[in-house]
Amino acid sequence: MYLMLNKPRGVITSAADEKGRDTVYSLLPPDKPWLTPVGRLDKASEGLLLFTNDSEWNARVTDPATHLDKTYHVQIAAVADTHLNESLERGVKTEHGEILLCKRVTLLRTGEKNSWLELTLDEGKNRQIRRIFDTLGIEVLRLIRVSIGPLQLGHLPKGAHRPLTHAELAALNLAMR
Repeated sequence: MYLMLNKPRGVITSAADEKGRDTVYSLLPPDKPWLTPVGRLDKASEGLLLFTNDSEWNARVTDPATHLDKTYHVQIAAVADTHLNESLERGVKTEHGEILLCKRVTLLRTGEKNSWLELTLDEGKNRQIRRIFDTLGIEVLRLIRVSIGPLQLGHLPKGAHRPLTHAELAALNLAMR
């Protein structure tokens, strides 16, 4: 079984929580067989999250060696410019010496105090986008994953889920070769 979920902000990607917070499993019907998330989105992040009961497929999707692009729409508390976009693509060195970068950066829109960027990553290091902007001293206001490889979140309502179509599953499997 292969599902996509539009994870809302404030829900954690975990089966249970010792603090009693809502988990992504509260959004899935109780009659479904046991499914596991494919990767993670932190509590403050939202958007496309996959679920499956196919552990081999899960491992392939999350394996960094597949270099499966993941695309995010990110609202930042800064006015983005060419210099920032180039820095994100060149890489940002964290205080621990790790270089974090984005494969592609596109300015979606900008206002007087903030901007929306589309960031594409081909690796999924823990909290990578938030760590990049923390290093730059820029607050992330919203972070939404909009695609994984060829799979698009589209107009799936927040908190809703649906099975992947055969065509979507085939396209994702092809993208991992």
